[in-house]
This record gives sequence, structure tokens and C-alpha cells, in this order.
Amino acid sequence: MTVHVVGAGLAGLSAAVSLAASGVPVVLSDAARQAGGRCRSYHDAQLDMVIDNGNHLVLSGNPAVARYLRAIGAEDRLAGPERAEFAFLDLRDGARWTLRPNDGPIPWWVLLPGHRVPGTRPRDYLALARLLRRHPGRRIDEVIATSGPLWERLLRPMLVSILNTPPEEGSADLAGAVMRESLAKGGAASRPRVATPTLAAAFVDPALDHLRRAGAEIRLGCRLRGLGLQDGRVSELRFADETVELEPEDRVVLALPPWVSQELLPGLIVPDEHRPIVNGHFRLAPPPKAPAMMGLIGGTAEWVFAFPDRISVTVSAADHLLDLEADSLAERLWRDVAAAHDLSGPPPPCRIVKEKRATFAATPAQEARRPPARTRWANLFLAGDWTATGLPATIEGALRSGETAAALALSTNGPVPEKLRA
Repeated sequence: MTVHVVGAGLAGLSAAVSLAASGVPVVLSDAARQAGGRCRSYHDAQLDMVIDNGNHLVLSGNPAVARYLRAIGAEDRLAGPERAEFAFLDLRDGARWTLRPNDGPIPWWVLLPGHRVPGTRPRDYLALARLLRRHPGRRIDEVIATSGPLWERLLRPMLVSILNTPPEEGSADLAGAVMRESLAKGGAASRPRVATPTLAAAFVDPALDHLRRAGAEIRLGCRLRGLGLQDGRVSELRFADETVELEPEDRVVLALPPWVSQELLPGLIVPDEHRPIVNGHFRLAPPPKAPAMMGLIGGTAEWVFAFPDRISVTVSAADHLLDLEADSLAERLWRDVAAAHDLSGPPPPCRIVKEKRATFAATPAQEARRPPARTRWANLFLAGDWTATGLPATIEGALRSGETAAALALSTNGPVPEKLRA
């Protein structure tokens, strides 16, 4: 049996790594000439430095991230504070504070003014308890109040980055799923972690090296044009340069974007609304002791990341910014960065990256369109952060989807192992 994994983003890489660990021959293909999908790094000629296409954050309590990095020998490629600390600045009034959840699951931190959001009271945090419960098909604004200091200074900025969707219209179930696995477990599960030195160095390059050592065949620059579907299974893979005939025992993991998968598979229902993310990378070393990340309230920028050689900005659900020219957008983002780090002068060299279809819209309606990993074709399985992982479109969700698809490909008749369930 050979398993063909089509798509070398994080979901496909995760599937391939899981399959290779079982000793199964793996062929990994991707249309692009570099792996990683949306989690890619590249040398930018304008800045003359290697940058990530976007700023991707994971948390210390993400189990699939831990399993994946351990498998590819990249456990040391995440950086972050020893404790869960989140710096914030409200650009409207200049207020600065740091959210400091305690390590354990009993949230005594909400009782301490120096640990919680300014202007909030301990009882305000009961909103978090309501969000932790299951609310199938309901929007966040149907479950908790979407006004007041806690919403404006914590929940809204946190949830828009988690969902990449205006949180008022976001799925309460998806938001709650992330909260149950992070903040509800305490600061020990909520420590922010950023890939170092780049996304590719942490999540992509070590995976490719690991797969090559395991004997996997990696085919980049190979676009899948179509599938041969007959007798309830995939019989062939039609790439641009060749057609691969499958043996009866061969399996396929399709780890492509939802719109591509829908074109290949008749009748497949997938999320069909997407939200953009805008990132700005400034070629300027951050000032000494700048926090690794800072949340901004009341400006254009939402999160500011301090890397050794650059300052990067992320704006989620950024439909309102897509039509702005790069220079104008760089100036707006720089004003927020300058305020965050007490800087002055004109913007340094900047690269604006607009990911127009960064994630599916995390609304209840779109959540209902997410397909499971198993398909009606016996030897075909889906992977991707847009499949029914129970999480929003996150790195953790993408990696879990790959694990689940791999487990199904290895054993289509038995249950998915508990540790591999999405």
C-alpha cells in the first residue's frame, strides 16, 4: 500500500509525518515549488531578509503541535515567555497592562487587579464560563455580552485573532473549543509560542528532512488536475505532467484548499466564505526589552510582534483594508507600531502581505459546511484546517486534521485512535 498525500501545507505535512511513522510508503505532492502552504517563509527582495507570509501563534497547550514538532525533531523551534503574559496597549487613552493568568486551572488571577484587564470586576469573567459551554449553531453575541471593558480590551481582540472573523458573528462553539483547551486549563496551557527563526525553519523544513530520511517521495511543482473516480474509489491521480494509476490497496489524502477540493470532488460541500488577514513587516529591530507580542486596542494594527530583525503586525478579518494601497496601509500600521514601542520618524522599509482567503469565515453557517475527513470514496480522505476538526482554522486544527486523515488511511475499517481524533 502506498498513500499519496496531495498538498504540502501543514495538514498534508502532518498526514505524511504520521503515515511515515507507521512505515507506510508515502508520496507527498504539491503544486507549489515550496512546501508550507500559508505557513511559508521566503526571502523578500524589498526588505532583503527572510520573512514569514504571516504571523502565526500557537499555545503551549496545543497537543498536536507538540506531537508534530517532536516527531520531526523541532521541539526547540518555538520561542515565548516562561509564563503566560499578554501585553496590551489601548491606543485610545494610552493605558498599558499585562494579562497574567496563573498556571493552574482555578482562575484566581481574575481576583487580582494587577493580573486582569483594567476596568473589569471579577464577576465580569463569568462570561468566559458561559463561552466554555457548548452552544451548537449559536453566534457569540447570542451567548455573551459584546460590550464593556472585558469585551473591548480582551475578548474581542482575542477572539478576532482566533476566529479571523468579526467575533460578534463568530461561532460560539469554535471560540469555546479554543478556550477550553487554553485559558480554561490555566496559564500553563496558554503560554504564547512563535516559530523561530521562521515558520519554515520550525514547521516545514524539518518535516521535509524527516520525510526524506523516512524514504518518502516528495514532488513539488506538481499540480493535481483531476481524479479518476470509479466504483466508489479513486483509481488515478491526474497531475499536469503525468497520470498516476493507483493500486487497489493505495490510499489518497487530499490536503488542498476547500475551493480546489470542491472542484475535484463532485458533490463535496465545503466552507465557501473566507476572511482575509493583512500582515505588515517593518525592517527595524525592536527596542530593547520590547515584549515578544503586544495586543493593540483602538487602532488599525491588532497584534505587534517583535522579532530580532524586524517588527511585524497582524490584522485579522481585514476586509476593510484590502483596497488600501500598500504605502498608505504601511503608514497607518506604523503609527500604531510607533505608539506601541515609543518610536518616531517615518516608516522604515515595509512589506505588506495580504492573504485574501486566509481562513474560512468562522460563523455557525460556515461551520455547518465543514466536511469530515472520511469521504464517500473508500480510499480517499480529506485534511485541512477547513475540515470538521472542531477548532477554527488554526495551526493546531490543521495538524490534527492531518493526523486524523492518516489514521483513517491506515485503518479504514477500525475506529480512529483517540490521540489522533480531531
